[in-house]
Amino acid sequence: MAADPHALAALLRAEASTYGFAAFGICRPDDIAGVEERLAAFIAAGRHGDMSWMPDTAERRSSPRKLWSDCRSVIVLGANYGPAVDPLSRVGERLRGVVSAYAKGRDYHDVLKGRLKQIVGKFVARSGSEVKVFVDTAPLMEKPLAAAAGLGWQGRHTNLVSREYGSWLFLGAILSDIELPTTEAEIDHCGSCRACLDVCPTDAFPEPYQLDARRCIAYLTIEYRGHIAREFRQPMGNRVFGCDDCLAVCPWNKFAQVAQETRFHPRVETDDPPLEELLELDDAAFRKRFAGTPVKRTGRDRLVRNVLIAAGNSDDRGLGAKVIRLLDDPSPLVRAMAVWAAARLLEAREFAALAESYQARERDIAVLEEWRTEMEEA
Repeated sequence: MAADPHALAALLRAEASTYGFAAFGICRPDDIAGVEERLAAFIAAGRHGDMSWMPDTAERRSSPRKLWSDCRSVIVLGANYGPAVDPLSRVGERLRGVVSAYAKGRDYHDVLKGRLKQIVGKFVARSGSEVKVFVDTAPLMEKPLAAAAGLGWQGRHTNLVSREYGSWLFLGAILSDIELPTTEAEIDHCGSCRACLDVCPTDAFPEPYQLDARRCIAYLTIEYRGHIAREFRQPMGNRVFGCDDCLAVCPWNKFAQVAQETRFHPRVETDDPPLEELLELDDAAFRKRFAGTPVKRTGRDRLVRNVLIAAGNSDDRGLGAKVIRLLDDPSPLVRAMAVWAAARLLEAREFAALAESYQARERDIAVLEEWRTEMEEA
């Protein structure tokens, strides 16, 4: 059996199913021709924002062979994390902080990495192959590889779309030094549909199949470490960690299925919690609430920054007292957004009275600029 690549591929497929993976495919490392040029153009245009790791790893990212020269096959697996509730339905609930569907349960890195290691155990024992296992933790182009392996296609929003599972697949990859039989690549089924492009609140797609991360709410709320530009704050609405709009609106979600893996199901702590609770988080409470979830990686200060933007968009003056308290927060990121939120939730006289005293003791230039801008607009 060890000498039969077809039997080895069948073994992998069976093990993948046993460990709960919904989609499976195999491609060659060279089956993503053209990715290197598209990645270079993306970086040259500055559309990666301040994700410096992208240009730093661009050469290795362009091909699995550059990551590992002995790679002969790429096994791509997809785990379904389909939500039970349409993420778009929560965007209108202004007093809740919307968390992306992928981040509401257990961190998928932890869940999938353990499963992949179990899958390759039997494969390595029977084949003698050397393998490497990745779950979104290495310079590997998972989405193009998944398309080449037949799991789906990259839609106009650049994300993977599956005919069976819609927008909701976590991806894992196994690299092997054995040539295994490949599966048929998927073709593009977007047709003339523009739903994902048109729904984007911040116009993050300059052209179909192109993304400008600097305008993407997912990037701004998770990856971006600075003060979010004013032009994006109102379009963010109540999204406090990620954005699922372009994923959720896809018509192929009519075939999607709710995730069977309970660890991907929302926790009470992450299921679009009330803004008033999130505004009270200090670092210890943040770590306790979001332990074991993807939300933890963004840190307390950036999350509360996002929550303050949501509070400012809520029109709920009842949040005003919690916002005022954060004007004294140790983090300049938080203080700056507290200024913006306070200007929208407080009466003009109350805000003006606060401005004089707080500006007098503020030392951070960005926070001072927020005060000055808000006073000028008032």
